[in-house]
Amino acid sequence: MPLTEPFDDHLPQEDPVALDGVGNPDDNVVNGPSGAPESTTDDGPAAEPEPEPTLPEPVRQRIVTLTAAVLPTLPTDEVPVPLRRVAKFAPNRRARLGAPVIAAQLTADPLFRQRVTARVLADAGDLGAAVVEGTAPAAADPVEVAALAYLARPRGWRELIDASGAAVRAEADSAVVAELVREAEQRATRAEHDRAVARVEADKLRDELARVREELGQLREESRQLARTLRETQARERKATELLATERGRAARASADVDAELRRARARLAEAEAAAGVARASAKEARSVDDARLWLLLETIGQAAVGLRRELALDPVDKLPADFVADAFAEQPGSAPAGPATRARDTDDPARLDQLLALPRAHLVVDGYNVTKRGFGEMSLEQQRKRLITGLGGIAAQTGDEVTVVFDGAERMHGLPPAPRGVRVLFSRKGETADELIRRLVRAEPAGRPVVVVSSDREVADGVRRHGAYPLGADSLLRRLARS
Repeated sequence: MPLTEPFDDHLPQEDPVALDGVGNPDDNVVNGPSGAPESTTDDGPAAEPEPEPTLPEPVRQRIVTLTAAVLPTLPTDEVPVPLRRVAKFAPNRRARLGAPVIAAQLTADPLFRQRVTARVLADAGDLGAAVVEGTAPAAADPVEVAALAYLARPRGWRELIDASGAAVRAEADSAVVAELVREAEQRATRAEHDRAVARVEADKLRDELARVREELGQLREESRQLARTLRETQARERKATELLATERGRAARASADVDAELRRARARLAEAEAAAGVARASAKEARSVDDARLWLLLETIGQAAVGLRRELALDPVDKLPADFVADAFAEQPGSAPAGPATRARDTDDPARLDQLLALPRAHLVVDGYNVTKRGFGEMSLEQQRKRLITGLGGIAAQTGDEVTVVFDGAERMHGLPPAPRGVRVLFSRKGETADELIRRLVRAEPAGRPVVVVSSDREVADGVRRHGAYPLGADSLLRRLARS
């Protein structure tokens, strides 16, 4: 739609100047090369259009508010595309959120401004007509007059805007002056209040000064009394010092007598300690001779027992003498056949384990995974170790024997419960098996000490038997743990 489209249907028809709507009555609006309006006359193109004036902020806000109010009343095709979405906003949001777009369209689109002007002038009534004629009623709001002048742009509209700006600035200056006067009055009021407070405080200070002077007189009198008391006290102190020096001389003489007596007592004590030392040395030498004789006797007995055991090379017996008697009796005619009531016990019998653990200072060595995989193979390794160590703790508590459990492993594993009292948990080092560690433990024991090794590994059993240990199968320990 051309920007020069007449808008006679929007304005009254009585005044030719009002029908023109914008600018001077003799000017016509046409589109320039860039789409912006240019002013032409009968003699040809006119000078470049003057730039938009700088509007006071109240005038700019009033222009935006007037335009936002008439946006919904315009047909959709007469509303520029950027403003069609703004026209749908709520009235309280339209002017606030759409202000930049509205201002830009009023500046860039003279035809849109003419359509808005027609609606605004129609709503403004007599004031709008007066502004179109280029006059401003004296009683009219200068901001309203400037806003209507910017939209209608009659002759002298820039002067109307300038006058409005001057009026707005005058109002602002008046407001500033009024604010300054109000602040000055407030400061004067505060100063008067401060003076009254100062007078009250001065009265209080004078009263306080009188009270302090009175207290000062009392303190001076007390000071004189204290000075007299101090002099009397110092005289008594001098007398006491003289008495103390006399008593100190007496105490020094008594202390010297006591020190001399103490030195004599210490000399006698030293002589007594020397005699006691000689007596202790004699007794210790005599006890050492007796201990040497006793050790030699026990060593002789022990070596004899070890030599006899090596000479005989006997394996642990499975039957007691009474068992042989029972077997011989069973071979006589008419005797009952031997049955499960025989007292012979194999290496998996928990009763044999109990017998060996009853020996003095017995040492129980357990091949850990050999036992757990045979008895608790369905569990994880961590659960197997935990269950075995817990059961061995019960055995150690019942028998008081030393218990050592050995597991295969290059390094100490995580997840072990705290070892019970009397139970030692070992892991073989890297490059070493649990079987080798068990044999080293057996070899480290003194000859003659009962060492019980629990393992179903035949190689382990044969190896420890050669070093004097008692090998038992894993089932004997599993049955013993199940019984507990």
